[in-house]
Amino acid sequence: MGYVGLPLAIEFAKNNSVIGFDLSLSRIESLKSGIDSTLEVNKSDLTNSSNLFLTSNPKDISEATIFIVTVPTPINKHCQPDLLPLLHASEAIGKVLKKNDLVIFESTVYPGATEEDCVPVLENFSGLVFNKDFFVGYSPERINPGDKTHTLTDILKVTSGSTPQTADIVDQLYRSIIKAGTFRASSIKVAEAAKVIENTQRDVNIGLINELAIIFNKLDIDTEEVLNAAGTKWNFQPFRPGLVGGHCIGVDPYYLTHKAQSIGYQPEIILAGRRLNDEMGSYVAGCLIKAMLKKRIHINGSKVLIMGLTFKENCPDIRNTKIIDVVAELEQYGVNVECYDPWVDKNLVKKNYGINIIDTPSNNNYDGIMLTVAHDQFKAMGAKKIRQFGKAKTILYDLKYLLSSNEADLRL
Repeated sequence: MGYVGLPLAIEFAKNNSVIGFDLSLSRIESLKSGIDSTLEVNKSDLTNSSNLFLTSNPKDISEATIFIVTVPTPINKHCQPDLLPLLHASEAIGKVLKKNDLVIFESTVYPGATEEDCVPVLENFSGLVFNKDFFVGYSPERINPGDKTHTLTDILKVTSGSTPQTADIVDQLYRSIIKAGTFRASSIKVAEAAKVIENTQRDVNIGLINELAIIFNKLDIDTEEVLNAAGTKWNFQPFRPGLVGGHCIGVDPYYLTHKAQSIGYQPEIILAGRRLNDEMGSYVAGCLIKAMLKKRIHINGSKVLIMGLTFKENCPDIRNTKIIDVVAELEQYGVNVECYDPWVDKNLVKKNYGINIIDTPSNNNYDGIMLTVAHDQFKAMGAKKIRQFGKAKTILYDLKYLLSSNEADLRL
Protein backbone atom coordinates (compact mmCIF):
# COMPACT_ATOMS: atom_id res chain seq x y z
CA MET A 1 0.00 0.00 0.00
CA GLY A 2 2.64 2.50 -1.10
CA TYR A 3 2.99 4.99 -3.95
CA VAL A 4 1.78 2.42 -6.48
CA GLY A 5 -0.46 0.02 -4.60
CA LEU A 6 -2.60 2.53 -2.73
CA PRO A 7 -3.88 4.60 -5.71
CA LEU A 8 -4.53 1.31 -7.52
CA ALA A 9 -6.53 -0.08 -4.60
CA ILE A 10 -8.57 3.13 -4.34
CA GLU A 11 -9.52 3.03 -8.02
CA PHE A 12 -10.42 -0.66 -8.11
CA ALA A 13 -12.44 -0.28 -4.90
CA LYS A 14 -14.82 2.11 -6.65
CA ASN A 15 -16.50 -0.89 -8.31
CA ASN A 16 -14.92 -3.96 -6.69
CA SER A 17 -14.22 -5.47 -3.29
CA VAL A 18 -10.53 -4.87 -2.65
CA ILE A 19 -8.14 -6.16 0.00
CA GLY A 20 -5.27 -3.73 0.52
CA PHE A 21 -2.35 -5.58 2.12
CA ASP A 22 0.88 -4.15 3.50
CA LEU A 23 3.45 -5.75 5.82
CA SER A 24 3.63 -2.55 7.87
CA LEU A 25 0.99 -2.46 10.59
CA SER A 26 1.72 1.23 11.25
CA ARG A 27 1.13 2.00 7.57
CA ILE A 28 -2.21 0.21 7.61
CA GLU A 29 -3.28 1.94 10.84
CA SER A 30 -2.37 5.34 9.38
CA LEU A 31 -4.39 4.64 6.24
CA LYS A 32 -7.36 3.48 8.28
CA SER A 33 -7.30 6.82 10.07
CA GLY A 34 -7.23 8.64 6.73
CA ILE A 35 -3.53 9.57 6.72
CA ASP A 36 -1.42 8.82 3.65
CA SER A 37 2.20 9.84 4.22
CA THR A 38 2.95 9.56 0.48
CA LEU A 39 0.31 12.26 -0.22
CA GLU A 40 -0.83 10.30 -3.29
CA VAL A 41 -4.48 10.06 -2.22
CA ASN A 42 -6.80 12.36 -0.29
CA LYS A 43 -8.25 11.61 3.13
CA SER A 44 -11.73 11.46 1.58
CA ASP A 45 -10.54 8.77 -0.85
CA LEU A 46 -9.61 6.60 2.11
CA THR A 47 -12.49 7.31 4.47
CA ASN A 48 -15.17 7.06 1.74
CA SER A 49 -13.88 3.82 0.21
CA SER A 50 -16.31 1.30 1.70
CA ASN A 51 -15.14 -1.49 -0.64
CA LEU A 52 -11.50 -1.29 0.52
CA PHE A 53 -10.43 -3.56 3.37
CA LEU A 54 -6.97 -2.70 4.69
CA THR A 55 -4.89 -5.30 6.50
CA SER A 56 -1.40 -6.37 7.50
CA ASN A 57 -2.46 -9.97 8.17
CA PRO A 58 -1.31 -12.30 5.34
CA LYS A 59 -4.19 -14.68 6.07
CA ASP A 60 -6.68 -12.03 4.96
CA ILE A 61 -5.51 -12.13 1.33
CA SER A 62 -6.73 -15.72 0.87
CA GLU A 63 -10.20 -14.49 -0.14
CA ALA A 64 -8.87 -12.77 -3.26
CA THR A 65 -9.02 -14.32 -6.72
CA ILE A 66 -6.90 -11.64 -8.39
CA PHE A 67 -3.61 -10.64 -6.75
CA ILE A 68 -1.75 -7.49 -7.85
CA VAL A 69 1.85 -7.18 -6.64
CA THR A 70 3.26 -3.65 -6.28
CA VAL A 71 6.28 -4.20 -4.04
CA PRO A 72 9.54 -2.27 -4.60
CA THR A 73 12.36 -3.78 -6.65
CA PRO A 74 15.53 -2.13 -5.30
CA ILE A 75 19.21 -2.82 -5.89
CA ASN A 76 21.79 -3.96 -3.34
CA LYS A 77 25.06 -2.25 -2.42
CA HIS A 78 26.71 -3.90 -5.44
CA CYS A 79 24.11 -2.39 -7.79
CA GLN A 80 22.59 -5.80 -8.45
CA PRO A 81 18.82 -6.46 -8.52
CA ASP A 82 17.31 -7.32 -5.15
CA LEU A 83 14.30 -9.50 -5.88
CA LEU A 84 13.66 -10.49 -2.25
CA PRO A 85 10.55 -8.27 -1.81
CA LEU A 86 9.13 -9.69 -5.03
CA LEU A 87 9.94 -13.29 -4.13
CA HIS A 88 8.54 -12.89 -0.60
CA ALA A 89 5.32 -11.48 -2.08
CA SER A 90 5.16 -14.42 -4.49
CA GLU A 91 5.64 -16.81 -1.56
CA ALA A 92 2.82 -15.18 0.44
CA ILE A 93 0.48 -15.43 -2.54
CA GLY A 94 1.58 -18.98 -3.34
CA LYS A 95 0.50 -20.10 0.12
CA VAL A 96 -3.10 -19.04 -0.54
CA LEU A 97 -3.28 -19.46 -4.33
CA LYS A 98 -6.30 -21.35 -5.64
CA LYS A 99 -7.29 -22.87 -8.95
CA ASN A 100 -8.06 -20.29 -11.67
CA ASP A 101 -6.59 -17.41 -9.64
CA LEU A 102 -4.76 -14.62 -11.45
CA VAL A 103 -1.54 -12.97 -10.25
CA ILE A 104 -0.53 -9.65 -11.84
CA PHE A 105 2.88 -8.09 -11.22
CA GLU A 106 3.45 -4.32 -11.54
CA SER A 107 6.97 -4.07 -10.09
CA THR A 108 9.79 -3.08 -12.47
CA VAL A 109 11.96 -6.06 -13.35
CA TYR A 110 14.28 -7.31 -16.10
CA PRO A 111 12.73 -9.22 -19.02
CA GLY A 112 11.92 -12.76 -17.93
CA ALA A 113 11.75 -12.17 -14.17
CA THR A 114 8.00 -12.72 -13.86
CA GLU A 115 7.98 -16.14 -15.51
CA GLU A 116 11.51 -17.26 -14.59
CA ASP A 117 11.77 -16.02 -10.99
CA CYS A 118 8.26 -15.41 -9.62
CA VAL A 119 6.22 -18.18 -11.25
CA PRO A 120 8.40 -21.03 -9.84
CA VAL A 121 7.84 -19.61 -6.34
CA LEU A 122 4.08 -19.49 -6.92
CA GLU A 123 4.12 -23.09 -8.16
CA ASN A 124 6.32 -24.31 -5.32
CA PHE A 125 4.21 -22.89 -2.50
CA SER A 126 0.81 -23.53 -4.08
CA GLY A 127 1.40 -26.96 -5.58
CA LEU A 128 -0.46 -25.67 -8.65
CA VAL A 129 0.63 -25.72 -12.28
CA PHE A 130 1.31 -22.48 -14.15
CA ASN A 131 -1.05 -21.77 -17.09
CA LYS A 132 -3.16 -24.76 -16.13
CA ASP A 133 -4.27 -24.10 -12.56
CA PHE A 134 -3.35 -20.41 -12.24
CA PHE A 135 -2.37 -17.60 -14.58
CA VAL A 136 -0.10 -14.57 -14.53
CA GLY A 137 -0.15 -11.06 -15.94
CA TYR A 138 2.28 -8.15 -16.01
CA SER A 139 1.26 -4.49 -16.17
CA PRO A 140 4.13 -2.16 -15.24
CA GLU A 141 3.38 0.75 -12.93
CA ARG A 142 3.72 4.26 -14.31
CA ILE A 143 3.04 6.26 -11.15
CA ASN A 144 4.88 9.60 -11.02
CA PRO A 145 5.15 10.56 -7.31
CA GLY A 146 3.92 14.06 -6.55
CA ASP A 147 2.43 14.56 -10.02
CA LYS A 148 -1.19 15.66 -9.70
CA THR A 149 -1.62 16.03 -13.47
CA HIS A 150 -0.45 12.64 -14.71
CA THR A 151 -2.33 10.47 -12.25
CA LEU A 152 -2.99 6.72 -12.37
CA THR A 153 -6.17 6.89 -14.47
CA ASP A 154 -4.72 9.47 -16.88
CA ILE A 155 -1.64 7.44 -17.88
CA LEU A 156 -1.97 4.82 -20.61
CA LYS A 157 -1.34 1.35 -19.14
CA VAL A 158 0.68 -1.43 -20.74
CA THR A 159 -0.83 -4.87 -20.11
CA SER A 160 0.12 -8.48 -20.83
CA GLY A 161 -0.73 -12.03 -19.85
CA SER A 162 0.74 -15.51 -19.78
CA THR A 163 -1.84 -16.79 -22.29
CA PRO A 164 -3.91 -14.94 -24.93
CA GLN A 165 -7.05 -15.37 -22.82
CA THR A 166 -5.25 -14.14 -19.69
CA ALA A 167 -3.95 -11.14 -21.62
CA ASP A 168 -7.55 -10.28 -22.54
CA ILE A 169 -8.67 -10.54 -18.91
CA VAL A 170 -5.78 -8.39 -17.63
CA ASP A 171 -6.40 -5.78 -20.32
CA GLN A 172 -10.12 -5.60 -19.60
CA LEU A 173 -9.46 -5.36 -15.87
CA TYR A 174 -7.26 -2.27 -16.24
CA ARG A 175 -9.52 -0.75 -18.89
CA SER A 176 -12.21 -0.62 -16.23
CA ILE A 177 -10.23 2.03 -14.29
CA ILE A 178 -7.75 3.62 -16.73
CA LYS A 179 -9.41 6.50 -18.59
CA ALA A 180 -6.39 6.93 -20.86
CA GLY A 181 -6.79 3.38 -22.14
CA THR A 182 -4.42 0.43 -22.37
CA PHE A 183 -1.78 -0.98 -24.70
CA ARG A 184 -1.72 -4.76 -24.86
CA ALA A 185 1.83 -6.04 -25.29
CA SER A 186 2.40 -9.28 -27.18
CA SER A 187 4.02 -11.01 -24.21
CA ILE A 188 5.00 -10.55 -20.58
CA LYS A 189 8.67 -10.22 -21.57
CA VAL A 190 7.85 -7.39 -24.00
CA ALA A 191 5.93 -5.54 -21.26
CA GLU A 192 8.78 -6.06 -18.79
CA ALA A 193 11.33 -4.79 -21.32
CA ALA A 194 9.19 -1.79 -22.24
CA LYS A 195 9.01 -0.69 -18.61
CA VAL A 196 12.69 -1.08 -17.83
CA ILE A 197 13.79 0.92 -20.90
CA GLU A 198 11.46 3.85 -20.12
CA ASN A 199 13.64 4.90 -17.20
CA THR A 200 16.88 3.66 -18.77
CA GLN A 201 16.31 6.04 -21.67
CA ARG A 202 15.75 8.96 -19.28
CA ASP A 203 18.82 8.01 -17.26
CA VAL A 204 21.09 7.94 -20.32
CA ASN A 205 19.70 11.25 -21.59
CA ILE A 206 20.20 12.96 -18.22
CA GLY A 207 23.72 11.47 -18.08
CA LEU A 208 24.50 13.13 -21.41
CA ILE A 209 23.20 16.49 -20.19
CA ASN A 210 25.16 16.13 -16.94
CA GLU A 211 28.34 15.55 -18.92
CA LEU A 212 27.56 18.57 -21.11
CA ALA A 213 27.04 20.67 -17.96
CA ILE A 214 30.47 19.64 -16.67
CA ILE A 215 32.04 20.61 -20.00
CA PHE A 216 30.19 23.94 -20.18
CA ASN A 217 31.15 24.78 -16.59
CA LYS A 218 34.80 24.30 -17.50
CA LEU A 219 34.26 26.54 -20.53
CA ASP A 220 32.53 29.16 -18.32
CA ILE A 221 29.30 28.88 -20.32
CA ASP A 222 25.90 28.87 -18.61
CA THR A 223 24.35 25.45 -19.24
CA GLU A 224 20.74 26.59 -19.09
CA GLU A 225 21.38 29.27 -21.71
CA VAL A 226 22.87 26.64 -24.00
CA LEU A 227 19.92 24.29 -23.48
CA ASN A 228 17.41 27.08 -24.08
CA ALA A 229 19.14 28.00 -27.32
CA ALA A 230 19.37 24.38 -28.51
CA GLY A 231 15.75 23.85 -27.45
CA THR A 232 14.55 26.20 -30.18
CA LYS A 233 15.00 23.30 -32.61
CA TRP A 234 11.78 21.28 -32.80
CA ASN A 235 13.35 17.87 -32.11
CA PHE A 236 15.77 18.78 -29.31
CA GLN A 237 14.83 16.89 -26.13
CA PRO A 238 14.28 19.17 -23.07
CA PHE A 239 16.37 17.33 -20.47
CA ARG A 240 18.12 19.19 -17.66
CA PRO A 241 21.20 18.26 -15.60
CA GLY A 242 20.88 17.19 -12.00
CA LEU A 243 21.12 14.53 -9.33
CA VAL A 244 19.44 11.32 -10.47
CA GLY A 245 17.78 9.55 -7.56
CA GLY A 246 14.44 8.04 -6.71
CA HIS A 247 13.00 4.56 -6.90
CA CYS A 248 13.10 4.27 -10.70
CA ILE A 249 15.57 6.18 -12.86
CA GLY A 250 18.63 5.53 -10.70
CA VAL A 251 17.68 1.86 -10.16
CA ASP A 252 15.94 0.36 -13.20
CA PRO A 253 18.93 0.51 -15.59
CA TYR A 254 20.82 -1.90 -13.32
CA TYR A 255 18.06 -4.48 -13.81
CA LEU A 256 18.53 -4.33 -17.57
CA THR A 257 22.33 -4.39 -17.43
CA HIS A 258 22.22 -7.34 -15.00
CA LYS A 259 20.12 -9.33 -17.47
CA ALA A 260 22.34 -8.30 -20.38
CA GLN A 261 25.46 -9.45 -18.53
CA SER A 262 23.79 -12.76 -17.63
CA ILE A 263 23.44 -13.55 -21.33
CA GLY A 264 27.00 -12.54 -22.17
CA TYR A 265 26.62 -8.94 -23.31
CA GLN A 266 28.48 -6.11 -21.57
CA PRO A 267 26.44 -2.87 -21.82
CA GLU A 268 28.47 0.25 -22.56
CA ILE A 269 26.24 3.31 -22.91
CA ILE A 270 23.81 2.39 -20.12
CA LEU A 271 26.54 1.78 -17.54
CA ALA A 272 28.48 4.85 -18.63
CA GLY A 273 25.39 6.97 -17.99
CA ARG A 274 24.89 5.30 -14.62
CA ARG A 275 28.48 5.93 -13.53
CA LEU A 276 28.32 9.58 -14.52
CA ASN A 277 24.99 10.18 -12.81
CA ASP A 278 26.10 8.38 -9.66
CA GLU A 279 29.16 10.65 -9.44
CA MET A 280 27.22 13.91 -9.71
CA GLY A 281 26.80 14.29 -5.94
CA SER A 282 30.56 14.31 -5.50
CA TYR A 283 30.98 16.65 -8.47
CA VAL A 284 28.55 19.35 -7.27
CA ALA A 285 29.97 19.22 -3.73
CA GLY A 286 33.43 19.78 -5.20
CA CYS A 287 32.18 22.74 -7.23
CA LEU A 288 30.82 24.40 -4.09
CA ILE A 289 34.08 23.83 -2.21
CA LYS A 290 36.13 25.39 -5.03
CA ALA A 291 33.84 28.42 -5.20
CA MET A 292 34.08 28.90 -1.43
CA LEU A 293 37.88 28.70 -1.58
CA LYS A 294 37.97 31.37 -4.30
CA LYS A 295 36.10 33.67 -1.90
CA ARG A 296 38.65 32.81 0.81
CA ILE A 297 36.05 31.03 2.93
CA HIS A 298 37.73 28.63 5.34
CA ILE A 299 36.30 25.19 4.53
CA ASN A 300 36.97 23.15 7.68
CA GLY A 301 34.29 24.18 10.15
CA SER A 302 32.28 26.16 7.61
CA LYS A 303 28.49 25.88 7.50
CA VAL A 304 26.44 24.91 4.44
CA LEU A 305 22.65 24.87 4.04
CA ILE A 306 21.13 22.20 1.80
CA MET A 307 17.66 23.23 0.64
CA GLY A 308 15.79 20.07 -0.33
CA LEU A 309 16.35 16.39 0.45
CA THR A 310 13.63 14.58 -1.51
CA PHE A 311 14.56 12.99 -4.82
CA LYS A 312 12.23 15.35 -6.70
CA GLU A 313 10.19 18.49 -6.18
CA ASN A 314 6.89 18.83 -4.34
CA CYS A 315 6.67 15.33 -2.90
CA PRO A 316 7.83 13.71 0.35
CA ASP A 317 9.62 10.79 -1.35
CA ILE A 318 13.19 10.33 -0.08
CA ARG A 319 13.84 6.90 -1.63
CA ASN A 320 17.34 6.71 -3.11
CA THR A 321 17.77 10.48 -2.92
CA LYS A 322 21.20 11.48 -4.16
CA ILE A 323 21.31 14.62 -2.02
CA ILE A 324 22.76 12.44 0.74
CA ASP A 325 25.81 11.95 -1.51
CA VAL A 326 26.30 15.72 -1.51
CA VAL A 327 25.95 15.84 2.27
CA ALA A 328 28.44 13.00 2.76
CA GLU A 329 30.99 14.58 0.40
CA LEU A 330 30.78 17.99 2.08
CA GLU A 331 31.18 16.43 5.51
CA GLN A 332 34.42 14.79 4.34
CA TYR A 333 35.78 18.31 3.84
CA GLY A 334 34.92 19.15 7.45
CA VAL A 335 31.83 21.16 6.49
CA ASN A 336 28.94 21.38 8.96
CA VAL A 337 25.84 20.64 6.87
CA GLU A 338 22.28 21.57 7.78
CA CYS A 339 19.36 20.26 5.70
CA TYR A 340 16.01 21.98 5.29
CA ASP A 341 13.03 20.42 3.51
CA PRO A 342 9.41 21.27 4.39
CA TRP A 343 8.12 18.20 2.53
CA VAL A 344 9.86 15.38 4.33
CA ASP A 345 9.00 13.28 7.36
CA LYS A 346 11.83 14.24 9.72
CA ASN A 347 11.69 10.98 11.65
CA LEU A 348 11.88 8.95 8.46
CA VAL A 349 14.90 10.93 7.25
CA LYS A 350 16.62 10.39 10.60
CA LYS A 351 15.84 6.68 10.54
CA ASN A 352 16.91 6.08 6.94
CA TYR A 353 19.87 8.44 6.57
CA GLY A 354 20.83 9.62 10.05
CA ILE A 355 20.24 13.24 9.04
CA ASN A 356 18.47 15.79 11.23
CA ILE A 357 16.18 18.12 9.29
CA ILE A 358 16.07 21.64 10.71
CA ASP A 359 12.75 23.42 11.27
CA THR A 360 13.81 26.59 9.48
CA PRO A 361 17.12 28.12 8.36
CA SER A 362 18.62 30.96 10.40
CA ASN A 363 19.56 34.28 8.83
CA ASN A 364 23.22 35.28 8.38
CA ASN A 365 24.27 31.76 9.31
CA TYR A 366 25.73 29.95 6.27
CA ASP A 367 28.92 30.11 4.23
CA GLY A 368 27.27 28.19 1.42
CA ILE A 369 23.70 27.56 0.30
CA MET A 370 22.73 24.82 -2.16
CA LEU A 371 19.33 24.74 -3.87
CA THR A 372 19.06 21.02 -4.53
CA VAL A 373 15.29 20.48 -5.03
CA ALA A 374 12.84 22.73 -6.88
CA HIS A 375 10.10 22.82 -4.25
CA ASP A 376 7.46 25.50 -4.82
CA GLN A 377 8.24 26.91 -1.36
CA PHE A 378 11.80 27.65 -2.45
CA LYS A 379 10.64 29.25 -5.69
CA ALA A 380 8.32 31.50 -3.71
CA MET A 381 11.17 32.65 -1.45
CA GLY A 382 13.16 34.17 -4.29
CA ALA A 383 16.86 35.03 -4.29
CA LYS A 384 16.62 37.89 -1.79
CA LYS A 385 15.00 35.79 0.94
CA ILE A 386 17.32 32.84 0.33
CA ARG A 387 20.43 35.06 0.45
CA GLN A 388 19.37 36.31 3.87
CA PHE A 389 20.24 32.86 5.22
CA GLY A 390 23.85 33.39 4.19
CA LYS A 391 26.74 35.39 5.56
CA ALA A 392 28.27 38.32 3.68
CA LYS A 393 30.56 36.13 1.58
CA THR A 394 28.22 33.16 1.13
CA ILE A 395 28.13 31.10 -2.09
CA LEU A 396 24.62 30.51 -3.44
CA TYR A 397 24.68 27.39 -5.64
CA ASP A 398 21.54 26.78 -7.72
CA LEU A 399 21.39 23.19 -8.99
CA LYS A 400 17.80 23.44 -10.24
CA TYR A 401 17.72 26.75 -12.15
CA LEU A 402 15.25 28.18 -9.64
CA LEU A 403 17.01 31.53 -9.94
CA SER A 404 18.24 33.50 -12.91
CA SER A 405 21.91 33.30 -13.81
CA ASN A 406 22.65 36.71 -12.27
CA GLU A 407 20.95 35.83 -8.95
CA ALA A 408 23.10 32.79 -8.14
CA ASP A 409 26.86 32.62 -7.68
CA LEU A 410 27.02 29.14 -9.14
CA ARG A 411 24.74 27.01 -11.30
CA LEU A 412 24.93 23.42 -12.51
